[in-house]
Amino acid sequence: MRFSIKVVKMLLLALVCAGVLAACEIEYTPVDSGGSSDNDGMIDGDEHGRVVDVIDGDTIDVEIDGQVYRVRYIGVNTPERDEPCYREARDANAAWVDGRMVTLERDQSETDRFDRLLRYVYVGDVFVNAALVQDGYAEAVLYPPDDREWDFLVSLEQNAAAVGAGCHPSGIFADGTYER
Repeated sequence: MRFSIKVVKMLLLALVCAGVLAACEIEYTPVDSGGSSDNDGMIDGDEHGRVVDVIDGDTIDVEIDGQVYRVRYIGVNTPERDEPCYREARDANAAWVDGRMVTLERDQSETDRFDRLLRYVYVGDVFVNAALVQDGYAEAVLYPPDDREWDFLVSLEQNAAAVGAGCHPSGIFADGTYER
């Protein structure tokens, strides 16, 4: 059974309110845009590739059609190399994506100032950006104009902070702001 993004978001937000989301896996089933699906569950029109390197908690290298692209996750931020919880966030990201086929979705911007592709990242039905926030290894951060999943990511971060998930006990995400 396939659900629209809005239906999935409403169901997940209801779970957050009920306090049970911390025990659930974030899943997302893309809405079929009329194209045919391949064997990995990816829909034509999105970018597909294999992760060849995990740089940190929110950046990966993906091989697409024989070329490697650096990809920065939209809407999230993870600790940097010299900050508390860096290794844990990188390892959490690697556990989701390392060596796996991914689907990449663009929001508004193509690249950031470092020429990295800006994308929402999916492994099968798992929305990796959201999974990292839910598990407490990433914080929700608004980088305008890319804000399609903003409200959803913030709700996940609030729940992760409330239960002290992942990196939250370290205080790394307690800077009092969501915008960069």
